[in-house]
Amino acid sequence: MATRTPRKTTSRSTTTPRKKAASSPKKDSKQLIDFYRQMMNIRRFEERASRAYTQALVGGYCHLNLGEEAAVVGLMAALKPTDYLFTNYREHGYALARDIDPNQVMAELYGRTDGVSKGWGGSMHMFDIEKRLLGGYGIVGGQIPLATGVAFGIQYRDEKDVVMCTMGDGTTNIGAFHESLNIAALWNLPCVFVIINNGLGMGTTVEKASAEPELHKRASAYRMASERVDGLDPTAVFEAAKRAVASARKGKPFLLEVMVERLKGHSVVDPAKYRDPKEVEKLKLNDPVVTFAAQLKKDGILDDDTISAIDADAKKYAADAAKFAEDSPHPDVSTLFDYTYASPVPNDSRRLPGEPLFEPAPFPTNGGRA
Repeated sequence: MATRTPRKTTSRSTTTPRKKAASSPKKDSKQLIDFYRQMMNIRRFEERASRAYTQALVGGYCHLNLGEEAAVVGLMAALKPTDYLFTNYREHGYALARDIDPNQVMAELYGRTDGVSKGWGGSMHMFDIEKRLLGGYGIVGGQIPLATGVAFGIQYRDEKDVVMCTMGDGTTNIGAFHESLNIAALWNLPCVFVIINNGLGMGTTVEKASAEPELHKRASAYRMASERVDGLDPTAVFEAAKRAVASARKGKPFLLEVMVERLKGHSVVDPAKYRDPKEVEKLKLNDPVVTFAAQLKKDGILDDDTISAIDADAKKYAADAAKFAEDSPHPDVSTLFDYTYASPVPNDSRRLPGEPLFEPAPFPTNGGRA
């Protein structure tokens, strides 16, 4: 059985932790199996996306959730369908766990018209208003002020929804992070800020980038409740996320730090040579998909045949999405400027690349003589 070396988990929550709700073993088992199935779907989808990138079927940047599956599933399970989600550019798993059609997610990666953003967003910029995924953002921290603004809108309309805003650990060093947490705390906005701490801001460790590497502690500057949780355990993330969401729903914003491991490089093209080979071997012991399966097997919830069946279903899930994406049409070049603006804008240029701004003057027919 695979064993996992736990990362340090601490809590600085200013709220009183709730006792675990009593529930039947059958219900718990069903939820745990569902968590594992979602994690496997994300794992096989991301592996297929990586393969498609090497085949030049996916263009631009491509950042994968490999190693973060437990965190993604646990966080999304704590949200209601009417709650809002903002993410950064590592977003495929969140879209899938938010129950967006995997065919549309893969088609978006391929830049096809059947994609969730009609092929205009690609890997980093998925958007689905129906599922209330309000975008992945390529600019580091670009999503945080927007999420805070949506939380203000919810409060202004006296609604009961919550905004969850995920970000990487490196994002905590920018001004927008502090400005947003400050105003959220001042105005009691219904927002859960989630730091997905994989220990690396691209290739720089948190310890070398942050004077306080326990990033959840930064909430104390704003008298905001916070907590750090083991992101390799989907049930632990789920329970912590429920506490955070419950706090935000009562008008008390929350900072949740989720400790995960990044199994691959920062993006598909990053070979991660800055990591020690021994560290890479340790990562395999902390693979959340493998360790969660082992735990469920130990607890008698899953057996080898069921695990194999779930894996087979996940592979088909990813393969079907890839087939759908390949069969989806490319956008026509005439639509290149569609969706640039939500409404008509004066002086909006509709020129294609390479076209002159003005019509060129005609060549003289008399050799240039007057």
